[in-house]
Amino acid sequence: MERVGVTVRRVNSTRSSLRSLRSFAIAPLFAAIGLSAGCGGATQPAASTTSPSSATATATPTPAQATPAAAPAETTARPTAQAFPVTPANQAIVDAKDRTPEDRALDAGRHPAETLSFFGIGPGMKVAEVISGGGYTTELLARAVGPTGTVYGQNNKGILGFVDKAWAARLARPVTKNVVRVDREADDPFPPEAHDLDAVVDVLFYHDLYWLNVDRAKHNAAIFKALKSGGVYAIIDHSGRPGTGSTETKTLHRIEEKTLREDVEKAGFRLAAEASFLRNPDDARDWNAAPNAAAERRGKSDRFALKYVKP
Repeated sequence: MERVGVTVRRVNSTRSSLRSLRSFAIAPLFAAIGLSAGCGGATQPAASTTSPSSATATATPTPAQATPAAAPAETTARPTAQAFPVTPANQAIVDAKDRTPEDRALDAGRHPAETLSFFGIGPGMKVAEVISGGGYTTELLARAVGPTGTVYGQNNKGILGFVDKAWAARLARPVTKNVVRVDREADDPFPPEAHDLDAVVDVLFYHDLYWLNVDRAKHNAAIFKALKSGGVYAIIDHSGRPGTGSTETKTLHRIEEKTLREDVEKAGFRLAAEASFLRNPDDARDWNAAPNAAAERRGKSDRFALKYVKP
């Protein structure tokens, strides 16, 4: 597995409107969070059938192919990938022989051992994932927390309309017996019993909260409430160009890092660390990072990884 790295520095510092979406908009969303082969990476288990999102994407045009508006010129150097130490336990998780070929195919672009190591996911933890999709990350979390831990895997009604069979097949695997299926909307993602969590993980979905008109304040408040003091809010997303803010969340499936940080910090979270193992300074950030649109560039977008904590 390719190992690129990280720079860590310390810092002081809604409900979804899916009823109004057309199928041409739904397809790139589900691709973007990984319900088919793509940057979200939640491929279906081997036992499942072809992803409905993939079928939709081939049958309908994707509006995100439009040429993006020019962004302001960058005036500062962009982060480069630097090495991050991977624990032997997390490398063993990624190397497990019983992982599916479909999941393994995504590893080179996703760097799962670095992800688990950076966010500090370990045995016995109680963690949750918002919008689990087909479960690529969910299964990794389940392996990391082990039989004494618990993973709450949340999907909303709109997502389940596309991945229910794949998600059910994922949860039927013996390795995910510690995963609790949660069917709830994004503005209120967790059941009452999901409290005092050690971590909540969001991989490549936060930008979609914008164009799906989810109440982000309510979403982040729910995550804040579910975490224990010192609990981690782990976020990875596709980087947008300076000055674009949230304007390309639908067309390019990217968000300016500054915009996301402002959202999360308004909810009371403190940035504890950031990592660069998913950074790519050669990415012009002017192309659609949704996997069906990204094609051969899949897994090569410039992404930021932020480790927030609840004080």
